[in-house]
Amino acid sequence: MAHKKQRFVSPLVAEYPPGHWSNTLRVGDAIYVSGMTARANDLQSIQGETAYEQAKVIFTKIKHCIEAAGGTLADMVKMTIYVTNMADNKEIWRARQEFFEGDFPCSTLVQVAGLAKPEILLEIDGIAHAGSGA
Repeated sequence: MAHKKQRFVSPLVAEYPPGHWSNTLRVGDAIYVSGMTARANDLQSIQGETAYEQAKVIFTKIKHCIEAAGGTLADMVKMTIYVTNMADNKEIWRARQEFFEGDFPCSTLVQVAGLAKPEILLEIDGIAHAGSGA
């Protein structure tokens, strides 16, 4: 049985106008969250100067997106983390421990040459399956 793709918008997470991308899509129980950065709701300024601070902002945004689509952060099964400095992994891990418990999502960490702005230190995307974390 095919499931229809549905777009969800969280009032707590700024989103670019239609035609760019969707922050959150749900197909059946699968919830897909686009790469999130620590960009503020003005879509210009960056929240947090360190990887730890930016990671906390990002995990909060991911939480809001998943909740808008009917899931919880406990439902997150996969994330990909893009960093500009691999040494920031310890600080990202510290932030991640404040948002997840039990079986953490599967995770991939990739170092990249740069992200959308020089002050953006990391970007995280993810997949959740609604109801799987209960």
